[in-house]
Amino acid sequence: MPAESTDTWSAIILAAGEGTRMKSDRPKVLHEVAGRSLVSWVVQAALDAGASRCIVVVGHARAQVEAELRKRFGPQVETALQPSQNGTGDAVRCALDADPGLQGPVLVLYGDCPLIPANVLSALVQQTGQSGADCGLVTARLADPRGYGRIVRDASGMVSRIVEDRDCSDKERAIEEVNPGLYAFRDAFLREAIGTLNPDNAQGQLYLTDVVELAAGRGRVVDMRGDMSDLAGVNDQRDLAVADATRRRAIAEELARSGVVVTDLDTLYVDADCEIEPRASLGANVHLRGRCVIGANARIDTGCVLTDVVVESDAVVLPYTVATDSTIGQAAQVGPFAHLRPRSVLGPKSKVGNFSETKKTTLGEGSKVNHLSYVGDGIIGRDVNIGAGTIFCNYDGEQKHTTVLEDDVFVGSDSQFIAPVTVKKGAYVASGTTVTQDVPADALAVSRTKQENKLGYAARLRARFRKKKS
Repeated sequence: MPAESTDTWSAIILAAGEGTRMKSDRPKVLHEVAGRSLVSWVVQAALDAGASRCIVVVGHARAQVEAELRKRFGPQVETALQPSQNGTGDAVRCALDADPGLQGPVLVLYGDCPLIPANVLSALVQQTGQSGADCGLVTARLADPRGYGRIVRDASGMVSRIVEDRDCSDKERAIEEVNPGLYAFRDAFLREAIGTLNPDNAQGQLYLTDVVELAAGRGRVVDMRGDMSDLAGVNDQRDLAVADATRRRAIAEELARSGVVVTDLDTLYVDADCEIEPRASLGANVHLRGRCVIGANARIDTGCVLTDVVVESDAVVLPYTVATDSTIGQAAQVGPFAHLRPRSVLGPKSKVGNFSETKKTTLGEGSKVNHLSYVGDGIIGRDVNIGAGTIFCNYDGEQKHTTVLEDDVFVGSDSQFIAPVTVKKGAYVASGTTVTQDVPADALAVSRTKQENKLGYAARLRARFRKKKS
């Protein structure tokens, strides 16, 4: 059979199953590994391998799966509906029916294999096309092959068929060469073969594996050996945890090779969509989730958890800081034990100290929220000093209100701002003050009651307490 051009080829990704073994309300293919859904990893691998089109077969929780694919890939990915779960052969048929014009080599793979390498996919397509075979597949060996279809070879050593685990004879069940579920087909052959499938098997379903036997009967089936550690699907929560650990370790190692200082490869958790520049430093037990961006020479210390956070160059995030949807400016410092809630924007050389919390607040260059303070719905200018124990009282029970501190404002410890309120440039707020109205520029705001010392009162009070105890 003449070689088939592999310049243009398509991928059909099977993602219609429910995944009951996950014991989860979430569709199996939407469970995440390193911040990306299982099906997203597979689609990305196919695109990286050179697929011109990707058709994802959906069924269970169709709307959720399609929403995930649109969000990540837009029009690059198409979907086809498998109305009922009638086997892998039926799933492929649904994809072919959805696109009668599909031409060129067709790669078929499962949507729950998040570790699959793009180079394996491209190699399989190339090998199958160049050989002129109707079908190519990847095989692997397992000491414990239970649950996998077995590869049966003829006397010449060529693949003759695949027998699903439930349909194996005792002799076939002893075979250690298995089918990971990765195929390449000539499009014309695949359409023809799919139409001949029947559900004469233990599960009463249309098996895609039966297509391999049809191909072997009319010509040569080519195969290539793969590593099951890369090809295994995720079937339960344990499989998911193993895949996640594998992917995260690979990410950590790649970061270290790129010039990022990694304190502990085994405890670094970085999602795949994060961007970390060389010379940044990541401590032990650091978690970077979502789409974090970490600049050069920034330091993220032990135990920090950042989600969708930009950390600009030379910034320092001290231990056990938690931040979400925020920006930490150049050479700023945060922590330890600080909490940046969404829409916190810290300017260059600013500081949020230990046990302080910010929310929907901008902090100007050089300004400081040193410790034990809550700053919510705030607009804070340059070179503002906010003393310990300061509270922005932003919620009146119905609405949130804004507190504005202009440039060069000094706030003493244990102050409260009853929003909405503005403190003008250069003003002082004395320690222990509750600010309920605007403060003019360069003014001093004081709202304390006058101190009174009652001589001897403490001694009399202690005596009274002792008398009550006796």
